[in-house]
Amino acid sequence: MFKFIVIRLLQLIPVLIVIITLTFVLVRSVPGGPFSAERKVSEHVLEKLNEHYGLNDPLYIQYFNYLKNVCPKKLNIRALTKFDLKEGLGIDLGPSFRYEGRTVNELIAESFPVSFQLGFFAILLALLIGIPAGTIAALKKNTKLDYIPMSIAMSGICLPAFVLGPLFALIFGLWLNWLPVSGWRPPGSFNWIDNVPYRVLPVVTLSLYYAAGLARLTRGGMLEVLNQDYIRTARAKGLSTWIVTVKHALRAGLMPVLSYLGPVIAGVLSGSFIIEMIFQIPGLGRHFINAASNRDYTLVLGTVLFYATLIIILNLIVDIIMVLMNPKLKFE
Repeated sequence: MFKFIVIRLLQLIPVLIVIITLTFVLVRSVPGGPFSAERKVSEHVLEKLNEHYGLNDPLYIQYFNYLKNVCPKKLNIRALTKFDLKEGLGIDLGPSFRYEGRTVNELIAESFPVSFQLGFFAILLALLIGIPAGTIAALKKNTKLDYIPMSIAMSGICLPAFVLGPLFALIFGLWLNWLPVSGWRPPGSFNWIDNVPYRVLPVVTLSLYYAAGLARLTRGGMLEVLNQDYIRTARAKGLSTWIVTVKHALRAGLMPVLSYLGPVIAGVLSGSFIIEMIFQIPGLGRHFINAASNRDYTLVLGTVLFYATLIIILNLIVDIIMVLMNPKLKFE
């Protein structure tokens, strides 16, 4: 397993270089610049701004300087737990062009914990809804307990977050006045009970789409496993449906779910762009949207690099879990 992890981590390097290169080229090919939307300034001031941020240098120099700055130079686990990439790995993502006096490292360290909270609770709720629903639907194939949850799941897949979010905000926030429709109170400002109402609508909205997908995948995986010979043998021995399902079927039936969860968890934890914009949550997703619209080169590059790294690491973790759950697979 150690060799497998090392090889996968080494493969991370060329993948990230390709991602950085493509993102660098794409953001620089967009017409305009990070200061083109500013109020009219003199050519002298604009020249000084570009000089200060190194935008007057040739593109290849800017590119290699950026690669040098984002190359890890040390390892500090304690700093990484605070999402401080500069102190934790020696990675400098540069200053933000739009947030004066702020660096991209600071913006990620400040906003990612918010997106992490939102994504963690959304994935947890999606798992609690999707896996049991898909399992019951597979066990009760072609019955009401199959048709009803799968119809709801299909509706959840067809209704994206940008439809459900405003709809839930209108019904539960404005019409019924049960829950707040915007804002995200940080943990230190209120106790955890006071924080709950601000998290309900965004977490539920984000989780329903993924719960629907998990239910469909779980049902498909379980149906395939329940028809295997060893499952029929377990039933013939007189084992209860609960033991057959939990001890024998779920282990193999959840393989499609695990492979699906890797990129999904990375995307959700990095910030759901739409949900954070709808409910005014100060997470990483909002910074990505604002950076793209404001041509904030360093913030776009930083968020893309952070997101890509998270996807690769979570996919690696999922691959390890899949091998541990399925003895037929090997670390190759």
